Amino acid sequence: MRALRTAIVAAAILLPLRAYAQAPAKAAPGLDDAAIVGIFDAANTWDMSTGGLAANKATRHDVKDFGAMLKRDHTSVQKQGRALAKKLGVKPTPVANDFALKVDYDATMKKLRSLSGAAFDKAFLEHEVAYHKAVIDAVTTAFLPAIKNAELKAFVQKVAPAFQAHMVAAQALLDSK
Repeated sequence: MRALRTAIVAAAILLPLRAYAQAPAKAAPGLDDAAIVGIFDAANTWDMSTGGLAANKATRHDVKDFGAMLKRDHTSVQKQGRALAKKLGVKPTPVANDFALKVDYDATMKKLRSLSGAAFDKAFLEHEVAYHKAVIDAVTTAFLPAIKNAELKAFVQKVAPAFQAHMVAAQALLDSK
């Protein structure tokens, strides 16, 4: 667990906002604050779910702890995001069923529920690395350039390093096996 904490602290200190400086200047067409809030909310829900599953089903204690941390962290970020959306009067746009991260989440949960033991632990950690990378890529290439509200942009920039830290921690756990 100490290695996990070290990886998270290192990521939180060394990686924040470095990738965001390289974000393209143009926003994706049709992506507005309401859509971004909806995607962000759903992404937190999905990782709360996978984290909760790992907290209950993982074989390795450090993987169980990581799953519990994901559930806790994403629950907190989701609450903050919802409070900010309410304050700003932004009604989140629901995520479409064919949205790539939702399709991946549905397939991942089906797969993870069918696995046990070391196979579960490995599949869960591999998913978390890929999932967080996809979210980070979406934030840097699409969300930040598209966000109009300065307070919403600041919130996303504030919590984004935690996504990076989760990805680094998942990779460290995957590599420690």
